Amino acid sequence: MYIGIDLGTSGVKVVLADEAQRVLASETVKLEVSRPHEGWSEQNPEDWLAATLDAIDALAKAYPSEVSQVTGIGLAGQQHGAVLLDDKDVVLRPCLLWNDTRAEAECAVFESRFPESRAVTGNIAMPGFTAPKLIWVAAHEKEVFAKTRRVLLPKAWLRFVMTGEAIEDMSDASGTLWLDVGRRRWSEEALSATGLSLSHMPELREGSEAAGGLTPDLMRRWGMQKAPVFAGGAGDNAAGAVGLGATKPGDAFLSLGTSGVVWVTTDSYRGGAKAAIHTFCHAIPGVWHQMGVTLSAAACLAWWSRVTGMSETALLAELPDAPDAPSPVLFAPYLSGERTPHNDGAVRGGFALLSQDTTRAQMTQAVLEGVAFSFRDALEGLRESGSEIAEASVIGGGSRSTLWVAILASVLGIPLHRLANGETGGAFGAARLARLAVTGEDVEAVCLSPERIGTVAPDESLRRAYEVAYAGYRALYPGLNTVKTIILKKKERLNK
Repeated sequence: MYIGIDLGTSGVKVVLADEAQRVLASETVKLEVSRPHEGWSEQNPEDWLAATLDAIDALAKAYPSEVSQVTGIGLAGQQHGAVLLDDKDVVLRPCLLWNDTRAEAECAVFESRFPESRAVTGNIAMPGFTAPKLIWVAAHEKEVFAKTRRVLLPKAWLRFVMTGEAIEDMSDASGTLWLDVGRRRWSEEALSATGLSLSHMPELREGSEAAGGLTPDLMRRWGMQKAPVFAGGAGDNAAGAVGLGATKPGDAFLSLGTSGVVWVTTDSYRGGAKAAIHTFCHAIPGVWHQMGVTLSAAACLAWWSRVTGMSETALLAELPDAPDAPSPVLFAPYLSGERTPHNDGAVRGGFALLSQDTTRAQMTQAVLEGVAFSFRDALEGLRESGSEIAEASVIGGGSRSTLWVAILASVLGIPLHRLANGETGGAFGAARLARLAVTGEDVEAVCLSPERIGTVAPDESLRRAYEVAYAGYRALYPGLNTVKTIILKKKERLNK
C-alpha cells in the first residue's frame, strides 16, 4: 500500500493506492490563503501539517487494515514557497506562496548579481520564484532574514516535520532559481546572489529515490506495521506528470487547477527562458520538462463565483454543453499578475467590450475563454522555445467541465484527452513515486497512462472564430499594462 500527499494551495489531498495502482480512497482538507496586502499571498505551515494529519487520520479510520500495510509515502507540493526556519527549526514567518508577487523589483536585483542566472537555472527571475522572495525578506524584514538558518519549500517542510530530515527533490528545487537545472545540483553562485549558502539548503534527491522515513510517533498514530519510506517526491506539476505517465519525451498535458500549466516532457535540458517558459528537472532521473504557466486558471472561475454569489456549478449551468461562438466579451485572467508570456506580477485582469446587453452567462463564458487564451499564450511560447505539442491530456479540477475542455481544444487547435481520475493526478503521482522508492521498479512499468474517458477535437469553424477573438485578447495586455503604469506613476507623484 502507498500513500500520496498533494500539498496544494487550496487544500491537502491524500490518496491511498494499492499494489494494482487502484486508488482505494481519497481525502481532502481545505486550506485558506492570507492576503494581508495587495499582491501578497501567505499560508501558515502549521495549517499544512494539521490538514495532512486530519486527512490521513480519516483514511486510517476508514481503512485501518490497508493503512497499517503502507510501505511508502510520496509528497507532491505547491512550488516556490519560502518557509524560513531559525537555528531551532522554528518557523519565523508565514510562508510566502508561489503566487505572491511582492518581490517584483528583487527579480532585477537577483539577475544583476548573477548575470548567468537564466543560462544556469533555465528560467527568467520572476516574483513567484523563491530567490527573489528571500531578497525581499532581507531588505524588508532584516531581523527575520538574520535569524534564517534553513530555507525549505512547502513539501520539504512537511517532510521535515514528518521524518526529521531536510530533503528536496530536483523538480521542486528547479523552481527556486537556486538549482543548476542542467547539472541537477544547487548553484552556489545563485545562493550567494541571495545572501545564502549551501548550509541553508536541504539535501537533493531524485523524486523516485528514498528520502526519509516516517517518525515513530506518526507510525503509531496510524497503526502502521513499520515506518514507511518517503520518496523524494515532486513539485505539483511534475507529480501530475508522473500520475499521467508523462515521463517520455514529447508527452504533454494541461493542468487546469488553481493555476494553469501547459507541460511537455523533454529528453535534455533546454535553457534560454524564452517567452517566460520554465525549464525544470522532472521528478524522474535523467529527464527534464518545459512548461508555460498562467497564475490564475480555475481560480478565475472561483473568483467569478464569489463576485456573483453563485456556485461554479450554477454559473456553468447557464451555458450550453458546447459553445457555438466566442463570447462577445473578453476577459484577461491576470488576477494575480501573469507569468507566461508577460512575466508581470503587477498587471491585473479585467473585462472588455461590455455593453448594456451583456449577460452574466456571456461574462462567465468570457472567463473560461480568457483562461483558454492564456493557455494559448503558453502553447505559443513553447513552440518558440522548440517544443511542439500535437495533442495533450487535461487534468485538474477544471477538467470536470466538458464545456471548458471544448473551449480549450478549439482555442489551442489540438485534440485534448479527458482522463479517468483526472483530479487526483498530483496525489496519485506522489503515490507512484513512493512505490518506485520502495520497490526500485522501472519507471515505464509503474508510470502507465490512465484510461481516457474521451477525446475532444477542435471544432474547425469555432477554431477560426477563436483566432479572431484571440487577436483581441492579445491586445488587452498592452492596454492593461499602460493603465497599471499610469496609476503607479500617479501614486508616486502623490506620495512625494
